[in-house]
Amino acid sequence: MNSEFWCLDTNHRKMQALRNMFRSWSSDARLDGKTVIITGANAGIGKETAINLAKRGARIIMACRDTGKADAALKEVKDASGNQDVVTSRLDLADSKSIREFAENINKEEKQVNILINNAGVMVCPYEKTADGFEMQIGVNHMGHFLLTYLLLDLIKRSTPARIINVSSMAHQWGTINLEDINSEKNYDKQKAYSQSKLANILFTRSLAKRLEVSGTGVTAYALHPGVVQTELWRHLNKPQQAVMWLAKPFTKTSVQGAQTTIYCAVAPELETESGKYYSDCAPAKCSQAAMDDEVAQRLWELSCKMLSITWE
Repeated sequence: MNSEFWCLDTNHRKMQALRNMFRSWSSDARLDGKTVIITGANAGIGKETAINLAKRGARIIMACRDTGKADAALKEVKDASGNQDVVTSRLDLADSKSIREFAENINKEEKQVNILINNAGVMVCPYEKTADGFEMQIGVNHMGHFLLTYLLLDLIKRSTPARIINVSSMAHQWGTINLEDINSEKNYDKQKAYSQSKLANILFTRSLAKRLEVSGTGVTAYALHPGVVQTELWRHLNKPQQAVMWLAKPFTKTSVQGAQTTIYCAVAPELETESGKYYSDCAPAKCSQAAMDDEVAQRLWELSCKMLSITWE
């Protein structure tokens, strides 16, 4: 075998190994008669999650900020799944008024919510604040989903067994929760702010799971890392970072592959008795020490309630 052919063959086998590593999770579990809310379902892993769960027979509510993109994605989800029981509803996680309006409509119009997937997010964006004055990444990725979950929780509890899924990231490993400057007003580093928000997702999941378990609700909660996925979230990366991601593209996941752990957490029967854990590649994964700090989790919970002007014991 000449050296050129050997190199091509080796590269082919490496790529095949990567494809196998990211293979889709397979299960015939059905969701007939279940209602699923997915935030940020108009693109990326949110849309692929919607397609997969719609194929399983669920009623899907695609909660999206951009109604134009949502309408286009709605047709894609219906066509790809063959399920017509899919709707869109406007939700801007950067505005508590929009979150409250969305939740009010859901509580009034829906008989049940069996699965809530807090998927939407922003990543390493320039400094900006939400309508409520939160730094955009902590505001959308954590505060927005914290408030949404709070407002829908009574309906979710009446829909048991039910699941709440928070899409985090391995980036949480580089994060710390700055309780004294949660909005990064004194010093803003977009990567650190993103990591903080993803760490907040896991701490929220741990605290939520404990509260749900103590009160015996029949609702479970999960956090997950979808993988390094080729999504629109890359748009805020600077030129050198985008170049690195482009070079790393063969080692990244497609949106279909990136959706698999979310789908796993939503439907895997074996997770029905599990709660509060962190998952990656459709299996339990190790999170950082900071993500297991229950004292910080409690303080973050209290701070979030105070900043959102809610009482959630």
